[in-house]
Amino acid sequence: MPLRSDQPASRSVKERFFGTWKLVSWKIKDANGELIDSPLGPDPLGWIMYQPAGHMCVALMRPDRPKFVSDNLREATPEEVETAFEGYISYCGSYEVNERERFVIHSLQLSSFPNLVGTEQKRFFEFAGDQLILETPPITVLGEAQVHRLIWQRLM
Repeated sequence: MPLRSDQPASRSVKERFFGTWKLVSWKIKDANGELIDSPLGPDPLGWIMYQPAGHMCVALMRPDRPKFVSDNLREATPEEVETAFEGYISYCGSYEVNERERFVIHSLQLSSFPNLVGTEQKRFFEFAGDQLILETPPITVLGEAQVHRLIWQRLM
């Protein structure tokens, strides 16, 4: 269900997306209505950027990802690579704002998870002051419906 916005009339909805946003919160509502932490833990780090030309990029990570023993990625152990991959999500591509129905579509061209390349990711949005709230439609994860809610604070 679309979220509402308190946006001022002086800027278009699409213009309100423009800029860089820092992740404040990522919570998941499970099928029972309980809030659980994101797959990246209780306090993930992240940035999302929207350009006026219609391009976007997002990067999310666990704040406690361990460093590799070597500074050379090619010398990383399989365990180090697995832990790093599991603690990081990113994608980029183009985006389109549906102002009337209050959602944005991210059309993925690159992704840390290869299966997402070429997909469209729908997010309902609302603006609350200098915050952008993005919410997924229900997603089935391990047979259970979940709704992900990410709150972003404007940086620029």
